[in-house]
Amino acid sequence: MARYTGPVCKLCRREGMKIFLKGERCFTDKCAFDRRPYPPGQHGQRRIKFTEYGIRLREKQKVRRIYGMVERQFHRYFVKAERTKGVTGEQLLGFLERRLDSVVFRLGFAATRSEARQTVRHKHMQVNGKTVNIPSFLVKPGDKVTVRERSRSKGRIISALEAVDRRGVPEWLELDREGFSGTVKTMPVREELTLPIQEQLIVEFYSR
Repeated sequence: MARYTGPVCKLCRREGMKIFLKGERCFTDKCAFDRRPYPPGQHGQRRIKFTEYGIRLREKQKVRRIYGMVERQFHRYFVKAERTKGVTGEQLLGFLERRLDSVVFRLGFAATRSEARQTVRHKHMQVNGKTVNIPSFLVKPGDKVTVRERSRSKGRIISALEAVDRRGVPEWLELDREGFSGTVKTMPVREELTLPIQEQLIVEFYSR
């Protein structure tokens, strides 16, 4: 499946906020958004007035970029959330957070979600003792996510774990640093997701 491979700092500037796609760099003075907090391109510094459609589109694009998905995949999650009992927007965020690559990132085994996706793809992660290399694998309460034994000396994983305190581990997950593992305690609820997301706008975008 196609992925965006261009400069990710442009995505933060396009969305008008930090979406932390570069890991630790986003917390330093090298962050491109801090230096140029306006959209990229020659007309970036002009004042832009969004339409109602544009506001909803930008919100959808922002969330899609945070989780690193193409449109078709993201829309499939929306359809699945719409068919699930509960509030559609909250169900959508729940599915996105329960993806294995997202859980690996949240537990601190990777500095960014794109790095977490690569970590899963390269078979460094196990779920309940079995190697899983599918980033979209959905975890459930009780699942144990572990770094494979021979992958625990990887520099990227160690450095990511050392920096996990900066962003913290959500309440619905439990991290065991010593064992290079984490447990899914409960299903994620909206109150625990501290992302700057207005999921209702996404629902309105797809329901128009």
